[in-house]
Amino acid sequence: MQDKHYMVRLDHRLKKIKEDYVDAGSYFVINKGRQYGKTTTLQALAKYLSDAYIVLSLDFQLLGTEDFTDEMTFSCSLVEYISRKLKKIDGGTIDLQSPVPNNTDYGLKELFVALSNMCESSPRPMVLIIDEVDSAGNNQVFIDFLAQLRGYYLEREETSIFHSVVLAGVYDIKNLKLKFRSETEHQYNSPWNIAAKFDIDMDFSVNQIAAMLGEYEDDYHTGMNTQTVAEEIYAYTSGYPVLVSSICKYIDEKLLCESSFEEGSAVWSADGVAKAVKNILKESIPLFESMVKQLDIYKDLNDMIEGILYQGRRIPFEIDVKPINIGKMFGFLKEVNGQVAIANRIFEMKLLNTFITKEALKSESYRSAQRDMNQFVEDGRLNMTLLLEKFVTHFHDVYDMRDERFIEDNGRKFFLLYLKPVINGTGNYYIEAQTRDARRTDVIVNYCGEQFIVELKIWHGSEYNERGERQLTEYLEYYHKDKGYLLSFNFNQKKKTGVKEIQIGGKTIVEAVV
Repeated sequence: MQDKHYMVRLDHRLKKIKEDYVDAGSYFVINKGRQYGKTTTLQALAKYLSDAYIVLSLDFQLLGTEDFTDEMTFSCSLVEYISRKLKKIDGGTIDLQSPVPNNTDYGLKELFVALSNMCESSPRPMVLIIDEVDSAGNNQVFIDFLAQLRGYYLEREETSIFHSVVLAGVYDIKNLKLKFRSETEHQYNSPWNIAAKFDIDMDFSVNQIAAMLGEYEDDYHTGMNTQTVAEEIYAYTSGYPVLVSSICKYIDEKLLCESSFEEGSAVWSADGVAKAVKNILKESIPLFESMVKQLDIYKDLNDMIEGILYQGRRIPFEIDVKPINIGKMFGFLKEVNGQVAIANRIFEMKLLNTFITKEALKSESYRSAQRDMNQFVEDGRLNMTLLLEKFVTHFHDVYDMRDERFIEDNGRKFFLLYLKPVINGTGNYYIEAQTRDARRTDVIVNYCGEQFIVELKIWHGSEYNERGERQLTEYLEYYHKDKGYLLSFNFNQKKKTGVKEIQIGGKTIVEAVV
């Protein structure tokens, strides 16, 4: 931010990695989604360990594709790379025996003999850190390298080798063939199944975010409530590092310069966070590009996420199910109470926007809303009641004769498609994960600083409907709102469609039935 980088403190995380893994002599893998702070953590870890260990920190992105051509080329290239790094460690006193020039017999065997001799002569135990391990250009050479590393580890009592090894990348070791092999051969590979399970949480907590904001506040005195802002940022990001940083960076560099906010405390607020999120979602950043790319590659993953978002499907979390495994590996999915969940609210919003945009070109709901949308905004305020009235009319005209299963599977999608062009560019919306299931979904709409709570539900009788109305009033209380909206998809032949206002528990509910 501005002239100084404000960072979440990693001291506790580094201490735990050192004590639980490195000191124990573990070989372990940190695999997280893109831009998850892996490189930042590894850089900090190398510095943190330097008093007790000789740390050899490598980045396989710095090796070119040609360096993985064959075993000899890889081995010679790696020796050269390591030798350059060693010159900067302990005044260059540690040496790695290099191959004789033009030695055509130099391969992995010779490379590991040299590495073993280097570790044996080192004044302190050596730790090997390799970042971006999945950027290796040739599968077989790299897998052979890992296999040798595994072999030396198993014989470490007799043969000197690295005290601990840390590998980091998006792909877990056992999933490397998902990257290297053709997409029709999604086979798992486990040449390094002795790796210790890495269980340290890499997400930022609310308190860590608040501490970072506190340092910023000490310098700039904006008047923000750091704890409240941290909680709001966490609500959108679930602590995903790059998303936390992106929100803070956007508020500091863009929103503080806008005349619409008169003082810093108004920018560093729930409204400021929401506005930052809205604009970040419009940007084409590598994280979002990677997400869309993976959904195109893995259709099962795409279909599963669509079912969760549109239909509220509850899917048990089982890591050995391929699309779940892949989604977690890329950082899109997580486990919540034994169920598959989208990793954070921003990902949900981005995924929903992506799915809806793909549907928009062929959607009558989207086209109808485009024709009507000028009616729904009056003096800069969204008229949600009128929008529901128009949607009921539209739905009756277009979809009324469809069967019940079709409506249950697609009804909420049609409403979101109708809503999209109305708020696009000015507001945003997301599905509340805590209330989403096959029967009920709450959509939170933010438009020009005003928030609307819209519950979408499938009709399952009067008693269920009344319970839903009471649940909505409780939800309104939580959000400090006096008015909410209820959209019911009713399959009763005697139903009365339309929009009405009811009063429950001191709250006003606009109820629309289709």
